[in-house]
Amino acid sequence: MTNAELSTMVDTSDEWIVERTGIRERRILKGEGLGTSHMAAEAVKGLLEKTGTHPHEIDVLVCATITPDMIIPSTANLICDAVGMRHIGSFDVQAACSGFVYGLDIISQYIETGRAKKAILVGGDKMSSILDFKDRTTCILFGDAAAAVLLEPSNTGRGVRDIELHSDGAGMQHIHQKAGGSRMPASAASVEQRLHYLYLNGPAVFRAATEHMSASVREIVSRNDLTLGEIDWFVPHQANKRIIEAIADRVGIPHDKVMLTLEKFGNTTAATIPLCLWDYESRLKEGDKLVFAAFGGGYTWGSALVEWAYDGAAAAKKGMQARPLSQIPAE
Repeated sequence: MTNAELSTMVDTSDEWIVERTGIRERRILKGEGLGTSHMAAEAVKGLLEKTGTHPHEIDVLVCATITPDMIIPSTANLICDAVGMRHIGSFDVQAACSGFVYGLDIISQYIETGRAKKAILVGGDKMSSILDFKDRTTCILFGDAAAAVLLEPSNTGRGVRDIELHSDGAGMQHIHQKAGGSRMPASAASVEQRLHYLYLNGPAVFRAATEHMSASVREIVSRNDLTLGEIDWFVPHQANKRIIEAIADRVGIPHDKVMLTLEKFGNTTAATIPLCLWDYESRLKEGDKLVFAAFGGGYTWGSALVEWAYDGAAAAKKGMQARPLSQIPAE
């Protein structure tokens, strides 16, 4: 969905959106009865094909999302069923736009403790399902997407090095979906009053995101005895280009070291960071130091230090040549 298409729905324009957000287009999942799990399952299937991994090799799957297909069962359960994973642990994590970083902290511990040999983390959201397309302050920002990563043990010392997480529930007033939970169950009145759509106080969130993400990036770099000059890539949550540039300028990261996919995907909440990794994979080299940073409703925020563990260019090329899952021989 381009900005031009949106301008036929709300009072906006391509120039207005690009100037304030950096977004030119976003993807919208269309089709009756399709939810986050449908996108996520496709991402997981592609990941399995690319890595030559069979579903039965996966020990645990975690899905970070704020737009589950339904309250029960979890979206992770539905993903597993769709890709043929049986009898493994699977569950959802809800930390809004910080969901991927929160999920990474959880799922990496399965690997570190030896409880899992192969684990999948999915970030996915069908944001169009909770957007009011009559509200130009929110509907221009978001898109639908899912992306998945595979975690395995490393004997090189590379991989997930450190993660720090924060939250502040007082931020609820600035980002929330008022109705649909136990505090305000769905009713005819809540639907009529349009209370099931996402509410966002843009200026307040901008200030909080810039401040907290900047501090988190500085903290995780300094406590690992690194300097910002040693960071090869900054991988920020793709909320708004102005926020991303403000953080980079605050902490002193050159803009050419910042991953950006916002222009073509918009804010895909829990999917933004793994979507960046997929988009930039061919540029990543073994040993590159990456800092992930995210901020989301709650408030929640956090950062991760990752030392890239493989040749991204070779893997991206292999991914383009991946065999269909049905053609990979079972062990």
